[in-house]
Amino acid sequence: MKHIDGTGHNLSECTTIVVGEDVTGDGSRIFGRSEDFDAMRCKNWLVFRDTDNGPEEFVADDSRFRCPLPKKALGYTALPDYQYHHEWGSAGFNSVGVGESSTETIFSSPEALKYDPYVEDGLAENCTYNIVLPYIHTAREGVERLGALIEKYGSAEGFGIGFIDDKETWYLENACGHHWLACRIPKDKYFVTGNQSRFREYDPNDVDNFMADEDLLPFAKRHKLWDPEKEEFDFHKVYSKDDVDDTTYNYTRVWGLQKLFTPSMQQDVAKNTFPVFAKPDKNIGIKELREAFRFHYDGTDHDPYLHNNGKEPWRPVSIFRTTQTHLLQVRPWLPKEIGCITYVANGMADLGVFLPIYQGIKKFPKAYMVGDAKCDDVSAYWRFRKVMTLAMTNYNAYAPIVKETYARLEEENDQRQKEFEDRYLKIYKERPMEATDMLQEFNESLLNKALEVADQLVNELFTRMTGDIMKEYLFHGA
Repeated sequence: MKHIDGTGHNLSECTTIVVGEDVTGDGSRIFGRSEDFDAMRCKNWLVFRDTDNGPEEFVADDSRFRCPLPKKALGYTALPDYQYHHEWGSAGFNSVGVGESSTETIFSSPEALKYDPYVEDGLAENCTYNIVLPYIHTAREGVERLGALIEKYGSAEGFGIGFIDDKETWYLENACGHHWLACRIPKDKYFVTGNQSRFREYDPNDVDNFMADEDLLPFAKRHKLWDPEKEEFDFHKVYSKDDVDDTTYNYTRVWGLQKLFTPSMQQDVAKNTFPVFAKPDKNIGIKELREAFRFHYDGTDHDPYLHNNGKEPWRPVSIFRTTQTHLLQVRPWLPKEIGCITYVANGMADLGVFLPIYQGIKKFPKAYMVGDAKCDDVSAYWRFRKVMTLAMTNYNAYAPIVKETYARLEEENDQRQKEFEDRYLKIYKERPMEATDMLQEFNESLLNKALEVADQLVNELFTRMTGDIMKEYLFHGA
């Protein structure tokens, strides 16, 4: 559900980056998104198991939406808010290796909403993960199931949702109450969006690359939102909100990320002429995406952290109220247990560390599964959040310490993963149970080590802050 802050901005607003397999450098495909909501919303990491006797009805905890469910459900990983374990799943893979990221908040145009308004008790953002991912076996099935739910129940709000598997990556944008368009991500390009519908072209005859509700075009013609005699259909122009608020809140992120990935491309930050899909000048892999989600117009006049400016009008990608950022990576040449990875950074990515979650794990260390709205010394979320909160008290002095420490840890983890995966591949066919246990132990070791590093950073920052305060209030004399 959307929650509005005192400025009128929607607090549940995110940034999405999707990369095709021909430009990742290793043939993998990647879907990334930051969940920018509320720093007080502790994330619990959960694993659900396959079941033949699942709930037959979904009942939302924080809305009035409900719908029937199949009893047979696949297992999946989820990153819900602490108080909503059966909704707001956010991101992860199911037990057959299909991933979902849900959701990017977007907004339909007021004109389109006049004829097909949002449905108050319809399908809201909080429900779209847990009622779809456990019941699909391909990314395309994910689009089809979600699209059918939108048409049947209507949307309570605007959202964009991604699906990824070993063959395809799809992204769906809904429109007003009952309409939607989904596009297959091109192999040789990337896609970025920040809280705005981005799709333009739609060819109903190209079923390999487009899916949509059957009434998408007729509805637009019927209500004179589009005149096919005068212009080509433009989904964004017909169905999406685009006004002055978007120019500094949404345009700037798309412009900034496309400039980061394709510096050779010259664009006007104030005009929404950004290509929907763009080619990068260099490959965009996991390392590049980590940095992209840490982006805040670094070193420029619009860098809010460099200039201690919480009122900066250009909204950065990495913001303090981010609850988590994830990168769903599929490497089709590997068994899904290690080939499908969800990299997650708790809290603000710029001052956080990305940690791998292998699809084949059975559980998380307890620290990652617990925590609520009050800071504690056990919860992984709060232990990472302490580091970034302390660093933000003097970003220019303390952030470099955090960033350098986490950069070393990520580099170390990358190497450990390569070595582990080599060992796993040597035994997983002949000794599958041993391989499973080995995977669980290895993944837990990385997650636990990250907590130790975070705790050490808290002590380091407190030590430095103590020294800084003492210098300020020393009152020395004879």
